[in-house]
Amino acid sequence: RGLWAIAVGERKMEQQCGFVSGGALLGAERIVSRGAVRRDGQVQTRVVCASRRPVVPVMCAAAAQETVKEDELAKTLSASTSSMETVLDTIEIMKVLPHRYPFLLVDKIVHYEPGVVAIGVKNVSMNEPQFTGHFPDRPIMPGVLMIEAMAQVGGIVMLQEPITDGKGEFFFAGIDNVKWRKPVVPGDTLVMQMDLKAFKARFGIGKMSGKAYVDGVL
Repeated sequence: RGLWAIAVGERKMEQQCGFVSGGALLGAERIVSRGAVRRDGQVQTRVVCASRRPVVPVMCAAAAQETVKEDELAKTLSASTSSMETVLDTIEIMKVLPHRYPFLLVDKIVHYEPGVVAIGVKNVSMNEPQFTGHFPDRPIMPGVLMIEAMAQVGGIVMLQEPITDGKGEFFFAGIDNVKWRKPVVPGDTLVMQMDLKAFKARFGIGKMSGKAYVDGVL
C-alpha cells in the first residue's frame, strides 16, 4: 500500500506542478523528499508521499491562476460555442423544408453557400420518440435517422436558388457508401455537412456527399 501511495502521489504532483516545495501535499502522514534541484535561485525539492490516507495534491500557484472560477465555468463553456453562428434558425428552416415534428431533424444551419454546401446541427435529446424503442436500455439514434437528418441539410441547398425555386417535393433516389463508425446517443450534437456534387436540371436530380461529426470525430 505504501509503494502504491508513493507512485500515485508522485505522478499526480509531477503532472500538475513538476517540482514543488516540501509540504505541498495534504492528507500525507509523512513526506519523503528526493532529487533536490536549484531553479531560479531557489532550492526546490521533488517530493513523493507515503500515506495511508488518500493523497490530495495542491496545485501550484501558476496553475491556480489559470483555473477558471467555478461560478464562471458555465459562462466560459457557453462562450466556446459563440463562433458557431446561426445562419438559419428552426423557423427559417421550416420555411424551406416541408418537415415538421417529430421528423424535422435539423435544429439550425450554421454555414450555407447557395448551390454549394450547407452545414447543419442536430442536438440529440432523450425526449425524442425513437428512443422509447431504440433501445429501452441503451438509447442510440437510429442510423437511418442520421441519414434523414443529413438529407434535410442537403434539402437546404436543393430547395433554394440557384438550384430550384423550392416548389414541389424531393425524395431519395439512391444512396451509396454509407458507414457508421460509432453510436450517436442523447446529449450528442451532430454536425452535418452536405456538398452538392452535381445537379441535372432537366430531371431535377442532384447528387450530394455528406459527413457527420460528434465532438469533431467523424
